[in-house]
Amino acid sequence: MTELDVAGQVVELVRRLAGPDAQAEVAVTRHDLALTRFANSFIHQNLAESGVSVRLRLHVDGRTAAGGGSLVDADGLQALVERTVAAARLCPPDPAWPGLTPPTAVRSSGLLDEDTAYAEPDARAARVRAFVDAVGGLAAAGYCRTSYRSGAFANSAGHTAQGRTTEAAMDGIARAGGADGVARLCADRLSDLDGATLGARAAGKARAAADPVELPPGRYEVVLEPAAVGDLLQNFSWYGFNGKRYAERQSFAEPGTAQFDPSVTLVDDPLHASALPYDLEGSARRALTLVEAGVTSAVAHDRRSGAEVGTGSTGHGMVGASTFGPIPRNLRLLAAPGPGGRPDGGADGTPGAVADGDTAALVAGMARGLLVSDFWYTRVLDPKSLVITGLTRNGVWLVEDGVPTRAVRDFRFTESYPRALAPGAVLGLGRRPVRQPDRLDGVWWEAPALRLAAWNFTGGASG
Repeated sequence: MTELDVAGQVVELVRRLAGPDAQAEVAVTRHDLALTRFANSFIHQNLAESGVSVRLRLHVDGRTAAGGGSLVDADGLQALVERTVAAARLCPPDPAWPGLTPPTAVRSSGLLDEDTAYAEPDARAARVRAFVDAVGGLAAAGYCRTSYRSGAFANSAGHTAQGRTTEAAMDGIARAGGADGVARLCADRLSDLDGATLGARAAGKARAAADPVELPPGRYEVVLEPAAVGDLLQNFSWYGFNGKRYAERQSFAEPGTAQFDPSVTLVDDPLHASALPYDLEGSARRALTLVEAGVTSAVAHDRRSGAEVGTGSTGHGMVGASTFGPIPRNLRLLAAPGPGGRPDGGADGTPGAVADGDTAALVAGMARGLLVSDFWYTRVLDPKSLVITGLTRNGVWLVEDGVPTRAVRDFRFTESYPRALAPGAVLGLGRRPVRQPDRLDGVWWEAPALRLAAWNFTGGASG
């Protein structure tokens, strides 16, 4: 039985058990995930899991309830419907129910790679070996994963949708003494992951990060590598362009206002890669421009938050949206026009503190500032202005007259992310975006390196 057959069967069960006036929507997803982990330069775990999830939401007698399960035989589906109908009777009235997605066309992304969907452990292990060989004797750790999703949606209004997608990702570190270097990449195809290139980049940054000096806190000009920019995009997604937070006036977003530098264009682009072409409510997913040339233009909505503000869904229905809110999960900071720098090395082609030609070009323009590889452990201090505190990680370097001169000890920072990208604050964008994997497959952030006029470092990493 296909995913669409299962979804249709659940809709019919709802009609039979809850009456013809009950409204139901069903999403059925099969997920195959395989993961190869390595530590101390050896593979220590290889695992694979395959499962099917069925998510039902129904609205009956003015009340709404949702339920889920993983059993797709007749008894399992009937039990799912029975307990969800029973839950609906206990729920409070839901006067803000936005109704079901009407029958509409859903365009498939067409991004399916058979070699990735059915990759064997040897294919992932070969990339791990290449990574470990490339670090030249340094300790290495990380993972390589492959993922395949297929799914279908149906509701009692007659709307259906289907899709399939694949994803591959690799994330690894190399350690030289107490210094770490990182390299990571997310792609549609396993064949796009080059373990040797990633390993050489991680090792070069680890060696360049040895013997760091301590600098005083303060506001420094910075070049942020794509991994660090990915943290900005993630927090923009969760807290800034979240339709529920916007409706509750807990977001900095002000559509129609020039809140960012004119060089900034942000697009949530799920069909660009690794996403099913519909959301949890069956709405078609599409590219949504959130910021265009510095002007905030939209936020993400599911049907409920979209109805509240009178704009409709933007295709961002998801589990938990009614509580936390709908978020864009495939956010891209568009690169500067023109060909990108060489992907395999710094200014001279050799991986080191400067990992690629794009970053080298941005660093070359700094009289004095910092090159930052990565952020981690970032936490929100003020959701409205999106003030974030966090730590640098995996390498920071002092740049003088366009050249990284010394590794620097990690900093703690406290910064308003929107202010850091405000008009006049962005001094340069790279031309080659890099897709960063999230801990959840199907979620990613894509950005080039970014040069900013100032970043507020408040103390050492232990402070």
